[in-house]
Amino acid sequence: MLAISTWAFTVCFAAWMMFVARSLPPERRDFAMGTFGAGTVGAALNMRSDRSRHLTTGAMMGHKVSKERVRIKRAYEAPSAGDGTRVLIDRLWPRGISKAEAAVDHWMKEIAPSTELRKWFGHDPARWEEFRRRYRSELKDHGDDLDRLRELAREGVVTLIYGARDEAHNDAVVVRDLLMR
Repeated sequence: MLAISTWAFTVCFAAWMMFVARSLPPERRDFAMGTFGAGTVGAALNMRSDRSRHLTTGAMMGHKVSKERVRIKRAYEAPSAGDGTRVLIDRLWPRGISKAEAAVDHWMKEIAPSTELRKWFGHDPARWEEFRRRYRSELKDHGDDLDRLRELAREGVVTLIYGARDEAHNDAVVVRDLLMR
């Protein structure tokens, strides 16, 4: 009997904690769930009313985002109201652009191609397919960052900002395609 009431208390507490965690910003929710002990029980329960996301790490990998929600744009193009959340995904800041001109909401340099891969590619279209394969392999280690981008895209339009001249062969194209898979 004691085991059942302990279990019932744990489940009720986890459900209450998830309700409280909803009021926190997304980056603090995992902290609250883990700190207050609801993480393991709460991981099995859904935290969002739209039933699209579980709290478990990496659970969103593979949940695709609609094409209308993810756009790509060069850093040198003027920002527009339709851009939504602007996320710079290059490791290096674009040359000659101030932070005010770029109007970037987030800079996710963690998901940029490694320096070695970027230098190897050199924006050579002949190396594009191999670059895509290697970059997707690198992105497997950044599931949490990709999940954050997916979450932003579910909340509204996300524009991936990049600095390359080639609009068809760059890291933003690979990330956009991965988010929509």
